[in-house]
Amino acid sequence: MSIKPSGESLSALTWVRSTYSTNDGPNCVEVAHTPGTVLVRDSKRPEDTRLTLTPRAWIGFVDFAAA
Repeated sequence: MSIKPSGESLSALTWVRSTYSTNDGPNCVEVAHTPGTVLVRDSKRPEDTRLTLTPRAWIGFVDFAAA
C-alpha cells in the first residue's frame, strides 16, 4: 500500500538510509519505523509517496531482496 502522508505525526520520524546506499549514489532507500508500520521512501525525493508496510511484509521484502 502506498500513501502520501502529511502532518505533524510523520515529521518527527527518524529515517535510516540503507547501508548499501552512498551519499553520491543514484539509488538511496530510507526506512522509518512506527509502532505498527514500516515506511520506505526514496531519499532523493522524500516529499513524494512513501511505501507503507506491515512489519511482517517488511521482513518478507527484506528476505526476498537478500535472496
